Amino acid sequence: MLTRKQQELLLFIHERMKESGVPPSFDEMKDALDLASKSGIHRLITALEERGFIRRLPNRARALEVIKLPEAYSGPSQPRRGFSPSVIEGSLGKPPAAPKPAPTPSAESASMTVPVMGRIAAGVPISAIQNNTHEISVPVEMIGNGEHYALEIKGDSMIEAGILDGDTVIIRNTSTASPGDIVVALIDDEEATLKRFRRKGASIALEAANPAYETRIFGPDRVKIQGKLVGLIRRYH
Repeated sequence: MLTRKQQELLLFIHERMKESGVPPSFDEMKDALDLASKSGIHRLITALEERGFIRRLPNRARALEVIKLPEAYSGPSQPRRGFSPSVIEGSLGKPPAAPKPAPTPSAESASMTVPVMGRIAAGVPISAIQNNTHEISVPVEMIGNGEHYALEIKGDSMIEAGILDGDTVIIRNTSTASPGDIVVALIDDEEATLKRFRRKGASIALEAANPAYETRIFGPDRVKIQGKLVGLIRRYH
């Protein structure tokens, strides 16, 4: 049970932090509660902390955190200066609003087809990307500028990046990548794999997202970037 002054101070701190994100100073608290000295504020702060309503954060000036409020609290009892009430405007005496137009299918459900170029390893690299096997429809918002293609994932080396065996990934065709990008990498013109691109000095590192797989490091002349991951499609059976 809080005293009236304790509750006033707690609500003052809470409202000030809602408005500005910063706790009030002890001088502001003293003025708000009309106390003669800051020693009274110190006693109130200590009492609120002991009762579990606030917490003082160490090594930071004016650092207070409100942990809970009185159960009966439902908002400020009266507006502060500068307060602008939120008003929900009723419809009494007004003509009904015109209905919003239904979204057009082209804006909401447009899709385009991209070629599926076979399977790629998210594990031990397999043979290089195959030719176009079929096409799939992809939402247009998944596709940006440039050419795109899809690949079916085989393996589990990228599971911690959310890419699972059997998923279909959407790839933007590009020969460049930034560190951290998930890319289609062609190794020695023979093996293709999906890995996270890193640089190790002058070398290229292809990093798995599964601790069971080691990062593989190659000379820059052995790796060609064939595209960058931009989307993923998953079917649930």
